[in-house]
Amino acid sequence: MDPALTPEQEAVRRTLRELLAKRCGSEELRAAAAAPQGYDRELWGRLADQLGLPGLALPEEYGGAGLGPVELALACEETGRVLLPSPLLASSVLAASAIRELGTAEQRAGLLPGLASGARTAALATPGPLALSLDLLPATGQDALPDGTPAGGGRAGGVQARPAPEGDGWLLYGEAPRVLDGARADLLVVAAHTGGFPRSRTVLFLVDSDAPGLTRARHAALDETRALGGVELRDVPAVPLGDPARDAGPALARTGLLAALAVAAEAVGAAHQCLARTVEYVQVRKQFGRAVGSFQAVKHRLSDVYVAVETARSAVYYAAWALRERAEDEGVAAPLALAHALDALRAAAAEAIQLHGGIAITWEHDAHLYFRRAAADELLFGPPHLLRDRAAGHAALFAPEPHRPADRLEA
Repeated sequence: MDPALTPEQEAVRRTLRELLAKRCGSEELRAAAAAPQGYDRELWGRLADQLGLPGLALPEEYGGAGLGPVELALACEETGRVLLPSPLLASSVLAASAIRELGTAEQRAGLLPGLASGARTAALATPGPLALSLDLLPATGQDALPDGTPAGGGRAGGVQARPAPEGDGWLLYGEAPRVLDGARADLLVVAAHTGGFPRSRTVLFLVDSDAPGLTRARHAALDETRALGGVELRDVPAVPLGDPARDAGPALARTGLLAALAVAAEAVGAAHQCLARTVEYVQVRKQFGRAVGSFQAVKHRLSDVYVAVETARSAVYYAAWALRERAEDEGVAAPLALAHALDALRAAAAEAIQLHGGIAITWEHDAHLYFRRAAADELLFGPPHLLRDRAAGHAALFAPEPHRPADRLEA
């Protein structure tokens, strides 16, 4: 692995940073998050037209830029730096990756160009916790099927799919309560169960935003910059994504690795921005006649945050390289990078609030926005200790416990 960035990669990062610095300040961020659609459509259009951001990691044959995970990570680091509200994660990473992994040639050619241009957006709707459906966390107990794979809603819950009575198409029934951009996307990619519980398999279906029987609503969220929507389906007509006889679990797991990389890169960018703002503030805030940043205890605390941020960035870059090269340890690198980045963001946001003092917990200050992003990302994609548990499982670090019959267990 060569850690040095190419001139093209440096250009991606520099150009995006300059544009966001001009168009995504604190006031613009809050206005975009409060908008009905949850983001600034004009800015999203400029990011699509000038930088090709929605299709950055999609092949050129589908209208994308033809770049890869490394460039995606660099872009997400910059969007995370300013907490950009946008369909990037939901549409360009989650939904587009699922379509690319499972869709037929006709479906990919028909859907991906619109997503790559930013003209349309899509969302991945999973009935259970998103991290479980993407195989980022270990599935246990009621969350697991008999083979140990995520159930995503349980035996009677989630979204169920059945053939239409007329024999033409499929009908979906159920709900997905927490869907990223679920209330505003033009297209839904819905994970549903077929085959009954004993032979259950997960199949992805395409649902248009105006399909009969579909109800969507935006929910209040801990992180204002990530719009969450509830999706209810009452015998909604749907089209299978790819072959309905094929289980979507492996494709969702592959999508999960790319999502883990994107979220980790965003967390690194946000953590770096927290640290930079805090360092700047402690140099001007004075206490006992001297700058707060001159106290040794403050220096130690910020040094710890700096180490956490830089090591998390290294982990993200390695995970991006592993995904690009399809390295053997990509299933380990991505969850570990996400765990390390979430820890770094929480530490950076917490220190920002502490060292800024009372002003950091007011609505007018941005520090609480970063802290909310840290907490919300852990709820959606973590927590870090379970991400590390999943990575350990992929690496087969621990042998399974040998089975002992109950009558031989000691009292």
